[in-house]
Amino acid sequence: MNFNQLSFTLMLSVLLVVSYRNYARGYPSHEVPRQEKKHAPPPFEVDSAYFYIQKQVHFGPRVPNTHAHRLCAVYLQEKLTQLGGQVQVQAFEAKAFNGETLHLKNIIACFNPSHKRRILLTAHWDTRPFADKDTSNKDLPIDGANDGASGVGVLLEIARVISYSHPPEVGVDIIFFDGEDYGEPQDGSLPISNNIFWCLGAQYWSKNKHEKNYTAAYGILLDMVGAANATFYREQQSMYYAPQIVKKVWDTAHQLGYGQYFIYQDTKEYILDDHLFVNKEAHIPMINIIDHDPSSDGFFPPYHHTHEDNLQLIDKKTLGAVGETLLHVIYQECVSP
Repeated sequence: MNFNQLSFTLMLSVLLVVSYRNYARGYPSHEVPRQEKKHAPPPFEVDSAYFYIQKQVHFGPRVPNTHAHRLCAVYLQEKLTQLGGQVQVQAFEAKAFNGETLHLKNIIACFNPSHKRRILLTAHWDTRPFADKDTSNKDLPIDGANDGASGVGVLLEIARVISYSHPPEVGVDIIFFDGEDYGEPQDGSLPISNNIFWCLGAQYWSKNKHEKNYTAAYGILLDMVGAANATFYREQQSMYYAPQIVKKVWDTAHQLGYGQYFIYQDTKEYILDDHLFVNKEAHIPMINIIDHDPSSDGFFPPYHHTHEDNLQLIDKKTLGAVGETLLHVIYQECVSP
């Protein structure tokens, strides 16, 4: 057998094997499905995400109308700009439950602005002005290492990865909402109001988008995503408005080996959070990744709105599970040619 004969025989053998495999899978030989292009994301650096959380906490509680709040706003704006984002600051005022006028800022950054298909990632950056669930020092503000800083820290690291590595095939917008945690004390001391004093930044942005016709394919909210042994159940508002996005994120997490964090169970309660207004008012399907304790009477783990929400609560393994899952979701998005 000469070389040409050998080459022809080998080629014929390969074609026969491929044809047989396609036939066995139910595909005619001329209708072989195209393999999807894989988009491996760059690594998510947990030390970097932790540093961003630490930086926020070191400013002090980021309560609106305080010096720490103003310093942190400048830091976040400068950091997002340094990381390559096109940054806008949406300054506005809102009335708090106690009648105080709050001076608030939604901080917005656009990455890959030329892409029409966009993903919206959000977190709130303010902190609770009092520890109303604690047994001591209830009138003092909390550090908010997890409830506030953790979501921001993860998204800053994602911004760093997008800017300093190969970019995804979609545009990414990051919004840090202000005034999320300035709701009335949860001890029943105040009468029920028809106004919603929570999620002030998300309420404002959803009715006053930074771009008139802005939209996104979907959104993901991060809230309390850094505690040790956190468990993220499928939250009810998310399942109502964007079940397909919940499935995409939870499936990705399980494929990566993070099933102990992302639980395939629905919460029993709906929760009031920023994503509700993005869904209802901005009409962008958004899900919420949020720590949930199913044994709790109030949805949240025991540290919620207490002084236990400090840097000692933060676990880099949890940050890595959330950050790596989000990067894989983003980099799996492909834009059709």
